[in-house]
Amino acid sequence: MKIVVLAGGLSPERNVSLSSGSRVCTTLRQRGHEVAFVDMYLGFAGAPEAMFGAEIPADLTKISRQAPDLEQLKAERGGDSLFGPGVLELCALADVVFLALHGSCGEDGRVQAALSLLGIPFTGSGYLGSAIAMDKDLTKRMVAPKGIVTPAWERVDYTEDDIPALVERLELPCVVKPLDSGSSIGVSIAHDKAELEKALREGVALGGRSVIEQYIKGREIQVGILEDQALPSIEIIPKVGFYDYENKYQPGAAVEVCPAEIPGEWEQRLRADALTVFRTLGLSVYSRADFIVTEDGTPWFLEINTLPGMTPTSLLPQEAAAVGVDYGALCERIIYASLEARKAGK
Repeated sequence: MKIVVLAGGLSPERNVSLSSGSRVCTTLRQRGHEVAFVDMYLGFAGAPEAMFGAEIPADLTKISRQAPDLEQLKAERGGDSLFGPGVLELCALADVVFLALHGSCGEDGRVQAALSLLGIPFTGSGYLGSAIAMDKDLTKRMVAPKGIVTPAWERVDYTEDDIPALVERLELPCVVKPLDSGSSIGVSIAHDKAELEKALREGVALGGRSVIEQYIKGREIQVGILEDQALPSIEIIPKVGFYDYENKYQPGAAVEVCPAEIPGEWEQRLRADALTVFRTLGLSVYSRADFIVTEDGTPWFLEINTLPGMTPTSLLPQEAAAVGVDYGALCERIIYASLEARKAGK
């Protein structure tokens, strides 16, 4: 099969995406596919056909502790298009485009919509479900009436001038997170007013569109979905702090237990809730839902990711491996299930 792996992009999660994409590309080549790897934002020079089989940069697997400087990247490349030179021409040559993108540039439905309009098959959920799932406020509004327990929340659009009033009004402790970002970039837990002010100021730098969420103390457990089936849950236990950007992608920063060591009834409810969210949002193929589970076994839903990470430390591949699906088989199942979803108009 002729496959284009689309990675990078113009997102705070581009380094994670490049790591995911390089691993997907290498694995699919090992399984006999003709694969091109391309950074969606930077693009490439030369003939598109030459990209199939072209060497992948060797330094992409390791993820930097710091998010990338997107303004510098924009200055270096120039132009307003999210698609770099040659990217769409390359995608048009493929049987399918494997979306190894993460974050607002790639996971919010815009890339899916562009490829749909061009008649180019791609992996994962369609454009509408992707757009809804990326919006943490809209996601909660849709799933809460379905009986999904989620922390109390409030969407706040604010500027620097609004911060003093917000610090006085908002209840503590709380979690401040960007409305439409992932990998825990920009997420802060505020226990007092000083921490809240700091978190809100950091949020302004990310656009000032935030969700302020009730802080729930408990065990962090996530559940992957593959082809409309819930995978075994996985518990994340950071060695320091919470499961932030650094703890997600630095090897050894967190202990990950799969299947999670929890009572059977907890596991059943987690899987059922993950599937309810997946189906309510109209998602397809695969995803990963994030929960906090309190001492009484209540799963508090946080968010769902439509393009889960595929890096060496990512969680979905670990969950798939727990049921006998190795990394290469996982990549191929995502591809074939996605082709069926596109044929079905999903």
